[in-house]
Amino acid sequence: MSGVVERRSIDVVPDEERYGTAFSQFTLWLGANLQITAVVTGALAVVFGVSALWALIGLLMGNLLGGAVMALHSAQGPRLGLPQMISSRAQFGVRGAVVPLLLVIVMYIGFFASGTVLAGQAVGELTHLGDTAGIVLFALITGVAAAIGYRVVHALGRIAGLVCALTFVYLGIRLLQRADLGTLLDDHSFSLPMFLLAISLSASWQLAFGPYVADYSRYLPRSTSSRATFWWTLGGSALGSQWSMTFGALAAAAAGDAFVGHEVGYIVGLGGTGALATSCLYFVIALGKLTINVLNTYGGFMSVVTGVSGFRGRRTLSPAGRAAYIAGIMIAGTIVALLGKDSFLSSFKDFLLFLLTAFTPWSAINLVDYYLVAKERYDLPALSDPEGRYGAWRWRALAIYGIGVAAQFPFLATNFYTGPLVAPLGGADISWLVGLAVPAALYWLFAPRDRTLEQVA
Repeated sequence: MSGVVERRSIDVVPDEERYGTAFSQFTLWLGANLQITAVVTGALAVVFGVSALWALIGLLMGNLLGGAVMALHSAQGPRLGLPQMISSRAQFGVRGAVVPLLLVIVMYIGFFASGTVLAGQAVGELTHLGDTAGIVLFALITGVAAAIGYRVVHALGRIAGLVCALTFVYLGIRLLQRADLGTLLDDHSFSLPMFLLAISLSASWQLAFGPYVADYSRYLPRSTSSRATFWWTLGGSALGSQWSMTFGALAAAAAGDAFVGHEVGYIVGLGGTGALATSCLYFVIALGKLTINVLNTYGGFMSVVTGVSGFRGRRTLSPAGRAAYIAGIMIAGTIVALLGKDSFLSSFKDFLLFLLTAFTPWSAINLVDYYLVAKERYDLPALSDPEGRYGAWRWRALAIYGIGVAAQFPFLATNFYTGPLVAPLGGADISWLVGLAVPAALYWLFAPRDRTLEQVA
């Protein structure tokens, strides 16, 4: 890739333009997860009733389980040289892939909005412009960084990972000076439904990266070990998220009602009352959110282009077209952020659980197809040809996807909907487990078996 501004969009990255090592996935995903929204996700487990001890255990289990799934997607990047959602065309058809893509785009806008709410608070305090102006300013910076592309994404990950890691060490020490760790973990009361909620929160956090994780590994050389890509991705993502979520859970347990609705202010308050310390912490919060918001904007742009190109047949974009798509994602996310900034915490919890219902079936189908059916081999030109091997619509896979989504609803527990099988399970939400198992089994049983290719993608 020549120059700083990226030229590629959804087209295959040629071997001569590939560079880097699998370790880059560790630094990127560590930086992407050491940030305020992950802190809030960990805090949610305690806010909604899980004891701090069991919240930490549940969050760790969810991060490892969900992180393993997302890392399996990451390992596809060096092999295919393509953005993640393009590979969905092999399962759903060149045009049929637009069905999960629509939900993926909603995800990107939602995460952009939720991150912008929190970062906007930090920017507003840092600049003394207020929350609304802070949200708009942060969104504009995000859009510019996403437009530059792949190189700046990884650079942000490295910088944010180092800066935020040092900051979280400092904040952790300050938190434990205010509250005794033994006291915070002394409550051993166990509730299975609440424990499963903690697992679901962190698992959904990790699974939501699945639709775009390969976007950031696709420039790695084709010879990059799939195993190395998997482990470095899992290591960075699980470590970063568990670190942030542990801090959030302990902060919520220590602060109680003082944390809810004042997440940014409470965390900044831990750092001290001096103007310099306060400004530095607001800057770090904004920097941490910038990394993940750029990922969401970049991934949203890739997904929109993937959906549109399935019908228009184009695989490349002009710089102006690229900027227009990114601006659209940025504007939509900013509007949602401004409309929802006053009811962030409860809405975000339900948003995370909703994501699970949409993305676990997609993940299951994509991974079973790639690793077990196609044996890591795809006909790359056919991924852009509605008349080719994969066709325009693969109705069998789309039906299985729909069944996978529907199968979760009896087990789903949110503020706006609770399934009929939740009460017999003591209020436990196991929808995400159903969403992985049912479509994986159905796709394995009913997927076509004529997919072995002589060409190794």
